[in-house]
Amino acid sequence: MHEHFEHQADVGVRGTGVTLSQAFEECAVALTEIIVDTRTIMPKKSHLLELNATDNGALLVSFLNELLFIKDKKKMFYSKFRIKLGKENVVDPSGNVKEMVTLKATCFGEKINRNKHALRTDPKAATYSELFAGEKNGTFIAQCVVDV
Repeated sequence: MHEHFEHQADVGVRGTGVTLSQAFEECAVALTEIIVDTRTIMPKKSHLLELNATDNGALLVSFLNELLFIKDKKKMFYSKFRIKLGKENVVDPSGNVKEMVTLKATCFGEKINRNKHALRTDPKAATYSELFAGEKNGTFIAQCVVDV
């Protein structure tokens, strides 16, 4: 399930699921729904994204901002997501080993077509405001506020 939640001048996006991966997927759909009706986006093409961050919250913000970048740069909308979250050790430039959380996402969608895709609004960025990516009361939640 995905939804929007009230926020002063911006829009909150939230995804929930039985796994954190599913919550990330639903949060990505909620982001896309701010922009366009996802029912109008056909899964004609797929794109693989691989990201890492220091924690799940930072990973969520990075993922959503990458989707906004792809929308602007590659002119693509995605309506379906298959996400795998994990962990890996990364050696930083100082030689220290750090555990990072990882995301591998296959995003399904199509090129933006202004005649087909009625645009709602154009978000600027996902933010750290009201950021949460974890489990509460047996449900996984991925949420943040999007600057519109």
